Amino acid sequence: MRDEDDTRPTAARTAWLRMYRAGAPAVRLVCFPHAGGTASLFHGWRAGLPDHVELLAVQYPGRQERLAEPCVRTMEEMAHLVLEALQPYRDVPLALFGHSMGAAVAYQVARGLEDRGSGALCLFVSGRGAQHVVQRYNVPHLTDADILRSVQELGGPARAAYDDPVLRPVLLPPLLADYRLLNRHSVPGPVRLRTPVRAYGGDRDPVCSLDELNSWRDCTGNWSGVRLFPGGHFYLGPREAEVVRSVGTEIAAAMERPA
Repeated sequence: MRDEDDTRPTAARTAWLRMYRAGAPAVRLVCFPHAGGTASLFHGWRAGLPDHVELLAVQYPGRQERLAEPCVRTMEEMAHLVLEALQPYRDVPLALFGHSMGAAVAYQVARGLEDRGSGALCLFVSGRGAQHVVQRYNVPHLTDADILRSVQELGGPARAAYDDPVLRPVLLPPLLADYRLLNRHSVPGPVRLRTPVRAYGGDRDPVCSLDELNSWRDCTGNWSGVRLFPGGHFYLGPREAEVVRSVGTEIAAAMERPA
């Protein structure tokens, strides 16, 4: 089966990035999916963004066209590899959006951009609290059954596929690897970015509370607050148009701020 993105004339690919072109981009929005997720989560976003915003969706190894590649084991390695992949695209400002596990990856990438001398325009973190707060839930030895049960209870976009005897062996390994990456990730405390940070979440998310979303205020000197949307952990699907419109508005405001 061809991936849905193959039918989109504006989509291009590298190993790490699916690119949805803007005619003359003034900014690039880099999107990071959840654990077990793929770049396809964001395939519809470009149509709702302003014309000058180019979309780059991150494709982690071990899934879809990268199925044969080993999954990444540590957050530090993940961020380093994404930063290397983004290097050719830093001729215009980068905005970052990460959902769930993607929020943790996006934050690490934002740190790396600042370390390299040019921070992100803005960072959107969705469906996950800051690592110094949520790491208390880390379980060193999660079983496969624990992970699968957790995902199915959240009702994610691939929930039914994990019950399919053909798809399950393909989808399960990257999901397990991503959960274990998160459970190995531990930080001594928050590192404050210069980058503006805005947190998004679902108002009925059973695994990410409002307090956890607010914990990101400790990770930046430029806190933009929390916005909640109706829905659970995977509110992004049914609320995609609203989320994309909000992201576009926030990016436009960030571009107008004095450097």
